[in-house]
Amino acid sequence: MTVGSVRAAVVTVGEELLSGATVDANAAWLGRALGALGVPVERSWTVGDRDDAIVESVLAAARVAELVIVTGGLGPTEDDRTRPALARALGAELDEDPALVRHLEGRLRASGRSALSDGLRRLALRPTPGRWLANPAGAAPGLVFEGPREGGWVIALPGVPREMRGLFPAVADFVRETFDGRLTPVLQRTLHTTGLPESELAPRVDAVAAEVGEGVEVAFLPDLTGVDLRLTTRHDGTAAARAAAEERLDRLDHALRPILAGHRFEASSGDLVETVAALLEARGWWLATAESCTGGLVAQRWTARAGSSSTFRGAVVAYHNDVKERLLDVPRAVLEAQGAVSEPVARAMAEGVARRLDAQCGIGITGVAGPGGGSEEKPVGTVWIAATVPSNGAAPCTRAGRFQFGGDRESVRVRAAQAALHLLHGMLEGGPFEPSSARAGRE
Repeated sequence: MTVGSVRAAVVTVGEELLSGATVDANAAWLGRALGALGVPVERSWTVGDRDDAIVESVLAAARVAELVIVTGGLGPTEDDRTRPALARALGAELDEDPALVRHLEGRLRASGRSALSDGLRRLALRPTPGRWLANPAGAAPGLVFEGPREGGWVIALPGVPREMRGLFPAVADFVRETFDGRLTPVLQRTLHTTGLPESELAPRVDAVAAEVGEGVEVAFLPDLTGVDLRLTTRHDGTAAARAAAEERLDRLDHALRPILAGHRFEASSGDLVETVAALLEARGWWLATAESCTGGLVAQRWTARAGSSSTFRGAVVAYHNDVKERLLDVPRAVLEAQGAVSEPVARAMAEGVARRLDAQCGIGITGVAGPGGGSEEKPVGTVWIAATVPSNGAAPCTRAGRFQFGGDRESVRVRAAQAALHLLHGMLEGGPFEPSSARAGRE
């Protein structure tokens, strides 16, 4: 490989990953961590706990990358096959390391035990040639093997995410030392948006990026609550190059602001709740929610955050019309004339819950989540959402909008909860909000 083009590959080991019993979070985490380190991941493999599969995947990975990271299968039991499979693939010997034995015995003593079992003694085997890396979060050490190609390396890490991540600083030190001068660190920035599907967002963003985004890659990361934009650029690690990379991100970020207006929000967690809660806290206002088809999802998201008691008064899950009438003061005549899924009911729910729970702001959500219950006039996915905030006049300012969300029952519920937060966010920010669009439900 040429200077400045170090590439990595990832191999994750475990039958539970193939069966779907465990989600492979390690590969995604390593992709981000290695990219930020300046060693982008070229390819990844997932294999079971079988020697032949591990050998085949590691050799394939070593053909496309100078650095191969393997996670999983380093435990003390017979079915942990990564250590012997790597030794076989890479022509290494496995020798008991006295220093590693002492390290493991020290961990045992600290936990109140004494002698190493045969299983734990396997953890003291390290590759020759090679080295081991101390695990600050567990017993199994990381193992560094010389790769099959000149200048290549294979590093094996435990599959337990907490242990793998705890070992990564030692991996990073090794990579910087080994590939000094050849790394291309990645600088990334994530922009959070909601209320626009990728199909509408991408053409607008791509047009701007084509004009002012030279040297910056844009990735679209959609889910049920919105679309994140990940801006990525690379540099050579020097202070000047990093500053230039920051300027490239700033330039594109600034150029995107007009087309993201009304849909972008700032939140370190990526959750719109964080943003809306901060706006309420700054004003000293409280929120109360009245939810029908979402069954308390907005309240659940809000109260999942630490410190929510400073902004959230409470919630009413008003599924039955009697509850809407008795607890939220929704007029029976309106329910009978308009139906529960209607604008006046959503408005009355938002204003009623704010009044009943002594909050300045309220959210009301009523809809048809499905799979049944729809009609020609109000098909499955129809949701009316309202939000109310204080105004300069005697009456509160209340806005409502009809949404048509696609997807299954859970998708409708999640999208409706997000749309409610988006509506309230727009009102608190004082910006325009377009409540009638069905596009918000196709993110």
